[in-house]
Amino acid sequence: MARKATITQKEIVNAAFKITKKEGFEAITSRKLAAAAGCSTQPIFRIYENMDELKKDLYDKAAEFYLEFYDEYKKTHDVPFVDLGLAYIGFAEKYPHLFRLLFISHEGTEGKSMYDLVNGNSENVVREINRASSQGAANAQNLFMQMWIFIHGAGCMAVTGDYDLDEASSVKMLESAYMAFSR
Repeated sequence: MARKATITQKEIVNAAFKITKKEGFEAITSRKLAAAAGCSTQPIFRIYENMDELKKDLYDKAAEFYLEFYDEYKKTHDVPFVDLGLAYIGFAEKYPHLFRLLFISHEGTEGKSMYDLVNGNSENVVREINRASSQGAANAQNLFMQMWIFIHGAGCMAVTGDYDLDEASSVKMLESAYMAFSR
């Protein structure tokens, strides 16, 4: 009689998430994943045909993690896009491997854009664009695009270790960028 499978898809994804968070997705091997999940490689390949299938589920888990991070991030600034930028840069600094998976790599995204992820279920970007409009921004959509390029660049710099501004300096920089772009 065959032994009953005890490892679940969720447990495999959770193990892959832990490895990715610490070392990056590229560090995942079937053996390392099996060790982290506490099983042999057989259940992994019973659930997933290949690592690309796993990466799709891992991407979804990482996206949920980012949205929870953003939702829990303190939002105290009056200037639109500042809190969005601080959260994004903060995520890049704290979780560089997850940031790479979500915002730099296109693997596992299944047609989801960076905008879709950042906007989230709560329409975070839409809310910020509406704030900018209500504060008199002539073309808030265009302003968002300019700010987003700036914010994403800062996030990428944080991942590579080239971003060394403290929060107060980051706020000043984001506010200055907003004022410059809104002219």
